[in-house]
Parts: sequence; C-alpha cells; structure tokens
Amino acid sequence: MSSTTNCSVCFRFVDEGVLTLARLARLLERACTELTLSQYRLLAMIADGAERASQIAGRLALTKPTVSATIDTLVERGLVPRAVADDDRRALRLQITDDGRAIVSAAEAAMRERLDDLLARVDDPETVHVALVQLHAALDERREQRRVAREGS
Repeated sequence: MSSTTNCSVCFRFVDEGVLTLARLARLLERACTELTLSQYRLLAMIADGAERASQIAGRLALTKPTVSATIDTLVERGLVPRAVADDDRRALRLQITDDGRAIVSAAEAAMRERLDDLLARVDDPETVHVALVQLHAALDERREQRRVAREGS
C-alpha cells in the first residue's frame, strides 16, 4: 500500500471520527432539554467547585466574554447567584443553586440514558469506554500544556 493510500485512509478515518463526535455531541445536546451543552458544561464545572469565570474559561478553552455571557444567562434563570468574591471585589464567586443542581442532574441522567442506549448497540462497549477515558486524559494533558505555554509567554 502506498503512502498516498495510507493518507487517504487516514483522512477518511479522521472525517468519520470528527463526524461521529459531532453527531454524538448533538445527541447529547438534544438530551439536555433545559440547557445547551455549553450551559451544562459550565454548570457542571461550577457544581464541581470552580468558582471563577477565568478558571472556567481556561478549563473549557473559551474566552472570558463567552463564559461571562453564559453566566449572565444562568444568573437570569436562577441557576447561579451573583456573589462578589471575598478576595477580589471585581470578580464573581460562582456557586450553583439547588435549581441548578436539579437541572444538571436531570441533564446528566438524560445524557447517560442516550449514551447507554448507544453503547448497547456496539459490539464491545468496554473498548469504547476505554477510548473515552483515554480521550479525557488526552484533553486534560492538552489543556495543561496550553496553560503552561500561556503562563510561560
């Protein structure tokens, strides 16, 4: 097999992989009937203890204005209260309300149901699970490398 053939096979796989991930994201987003996937990600991070918009922006690789706009929407919906950080009056301290926790829990249950249904249709769900764990670790590693590069420049 020539290197050209190898490249075309790689590109076809990448296209299929990207398309599959995009379809999976859409499937999960449809499961979140009360939130967008971006709002879910933000609320889940806040529920997990992230208290600063800048911290969340870095972890999600989003700009601060994008995070701020999403937080404004969550505040308007009563899912996140506006509170000034104790150590910096210009910064907001982010916490999740009980309503926010309920919506995150409902979204996670619905997404888990869709994912479990999908995994029931594959020959080896354990292999898919291992691949997802590896992708999670790779994303964390990439984020850490980008953070170190930003702080070093």
